[in-house]
Amino acid sequence: MGEQEIGKITHFFGKISVGIIKMSADLKVGDKVSFKGHTTGFEQVINSMQINHQEVQEAKSGDEVGIKLNEHVRVGDVVFLVTE
Repeated sequence: MGEQEIGKITHFFGKISVGIIKMSADLKVGDKVSFKGHTTGFEQVINSMQINHQEVQEAKSGDEVGIKLNEHVRVGDVVFLVTE
């Protein structure tokens, strides 16, 4: 199992548990990602994501996507794509 860095958290909205990721690589709905930071460390499968409040199936490098998260993240946390 490997990991590739695909982005960083730029914002986190605690009330709705949504994180904004500035993408540095591609990401698709259904991909498994891991969030790592000073006090962050968890994995989750991407069930849905939005760009500018529009549902999308795929995000490219340079996009900023909003993702509903299972746990708390912090600005600066790194997002990795988990590969089998």
